[in-house]
Parts: sequence; structure tokens; C-alpha cells
Amino acid sequence: MDWVETTDPPSGITAELPGKATVRKATVSIEGENVDARMYIADTRDGATGFAVHDMPGDRYPLEDNLQRVLESYMQNTAEPLTSSNVQKVTFDGRPALDARLTSETGVETLVGFIRLIGDDKHLVQALVLGPEANEKALETMHERLLAGLRIP
Repeated sequence: MDWVETTDPPSGITAELPGKATVRKATVSIEGENVDARMYIADTRDGATGFAVHDMPGDRYPLEDNLQRVLESYMQNTAEPLTSSNVQKVTFDGRPALDARLTSETGVETLVGFIRLIGDDKHLVQALVLGPEANEKALETMHERLLAGLRIP
């Protein structure tokens, strides 16, 4: 697997992803405010991994509220439930961050993943992996590699 450095041009935030990323741009409504966001996703045989950058101060709302928005957004987009567990406050390069394990039980399979939300003074950054439960160890390794290569200027 070739890891490729991927940069979000507007913010200068970079991360290494396991392959060429697909870029999705969106405007999301957070507390009634429109916020521009860019998501960089690489699909692998073990699952998807990527990061998202939201153009808003990451400390404007509690990270727990932002995690709840991720779960709700996933359910709206997929019509499948997504829950978080093992939620822990951590720091990332001195910035407040929140880690969680994710689970989605579909009728067909169980998906698991890991997310870190990072509050920066200019951006809310999310680092995420998600894939079939059978690949949990590989997903955890990918998530650690993603976090190790994540740089916020």
C-alpha cells in the first residue's frame, strides 16, 4: 500500500492516506451556520480512511457536540445507525482532541472504525477510518498511521 501525502490547499493541513484520495466538498449547517468542509477519502481493501477539514474554529463548540453531529450526519447519509464508544479527551500537538470508536450495525454486516476530532483555532479537523469488523486490527493500524502523518500548520 502506497501512502500518499494529501494536502487541503485552503488550510495547508496535510495527512498521509493509503492511496490517492477522492475529494468531496460540502457546505454543512452547524448550529444554523453554513460551514465549508472538504473531505479526503482513500478506499482500501480493509476499509475507508481519510480526513475532513471544516472552516470554523474547532473550539467554537464542544468536541462531544461535533462527534454527535458526525453520527447524525452518517445516519442521514446512509440511513444506518452509527454509535460511538470509548470516547476519550486527548490532545493532538497541544490542541484539544476527542477519540472514539465507531460501530454501525447494518442488516448485512457490522462496520467499525475510529475517529479523532481536533479543535484548532481556525478549523475543526476529523481523522477517520471505517470498515468491516473483520478488519478491525488493520483499521486501527491505518488510523494510527493517519494520525502520525497528520500536520496542522
